[in-house]
Amino acid sequence: MKQLFVLVFFLTIISCKKNYTHKDLIEEDVAFLADDALKGRATGTEGELTAAKYIADRFKEMGIEPKGTNGFFQKFTFLPKTDPHKDTEYVTMNSDSTITGTNVIGYIDNNADETIIIGAHFDHLGLGGDGSLHRGDTEIHNGADDNASGTSVMINLASRLKDKNTNNNYLFMAFSGEEMGLLGSNYFVKNPTIDTKAVNYMINMDMVGRLKEDKTIAVYGVGTSPRFSQTLNSLKGDFNLVEKESGVGPSDHTSFYLSDIPVLHFFTGQHEDYHKPSDDFDKLNYEGMYAISDYIFNVISELNESEKLAFRKTKNESEEVPRFKVGLGVVPDYLYSGKGMRIDGTREDTPAVKAGLKKGDVVLKLGEHEVTDMMSYMKALSTFEKGNTTKIVIERNGEKIEADLTF
Repeated sequence: MKQLFVLVFFLTIISCKKNYTHKDLIEEDVAFLADDALKGRATGTEGELTAAKYIADRFKEMGIEPKGTNGFFQKFTFLPKTDPHKDTEYVTMNSDSTITGTNVIGYIDNNADETIIIGAHFDHLGLGGDGSLHRGDTEIHNGADDNASGTSVMINLASRLKDKNTNNNYLFMAFSGEEMGLLGSNYFVKNPTIDTKAVNYMINMDMVGRLKEDKTIAVYGVGTSPRFSQTLNSLKGDFNLVEKESGVGPSDHTSFYLSDIPVLHFFTGQHEDYHKPSDDFDKLNYEGMYAISDYIFNVISELNESEKLAFRKTKNESEEVPRFKVGLGVVPDYLYSGKGMRIDGTREDTPAVKAGLKKGDVVLKLGEHEVTDMMSYMKALSTFEKGNTTKIVIERNGEKIEADLTF
């Protein structure tokens, strides 16, 4: 019945062009993209191709021009990596050992000198496999937050920017292959369908569907142009911003930053359903997604009168991340700005659970190491090996608790 509903909805969308308000279809877009019928949208699968066609039809009904290499589509074929330390090899011929991904690209041509790129990846993990944190029988990973949420907000912005803020052109991109290593965005910057020298800046959205009550949102890449921080803060309203300077991170904005393009990446935080079958449609905060779309639209509008933004290189924070051989088995709250590392979730049968740690606990000390933030937590973790035992100090409801911990 669920698959029948999605099919009927899809046929309705592609056959009936309407004048939608900007809020109309965010939920409907997520419902389609995160349905079981698409079987998790793994790169190169029929489910991902169905999603790509759906996004292309959404662009078409809004009057957005195709800007791929074949209509709205830009296909790329690659050999899956067997060595994680080597770059992915793109190839021109299909074979039994290759995978073909599909970027979806739409364009609003305002005859302007510069173009703003607005993107989000739409692939996910399919039935699990590499990258999944699920333990147990094979299940569909629908990826509602990761990243049907970002894709839907990107489509929403496309509908809102049609005939608006015409001092720039707009390129809208749904990236394939992000979960396998930012492959779609990497391929595009090496094989662009527009002149990338005329790109003003790039906005990326990845996991924007879980805005919490405190309305905290992380924005990465704030340091990649001098205008960003002031603009973001002047328009934030009741959002609680966590600003990250670096243009490098685990999403598609990185590909553009490495091509000397200013970037902003929006993220509402990780959660217990990350890369699990439980990341589903009914768990998203749709009013929060509307608010994020409003915010990004206002940022674009504010920058619309500006000249082309200056690009600035930033410190690569990812190069400072230490290597570690063990894990605590928790989902960190990356939006937490207090002292310590707050736990946003725990995973079954892990050192954290065995030590009695719970969601909401704040780790203050790991062994002899003080934990003041995420970086100090990771540095502390890097000093331990499997089988080591130590003490962990947490704060829970204002009380400090010490527990035994075995890795």
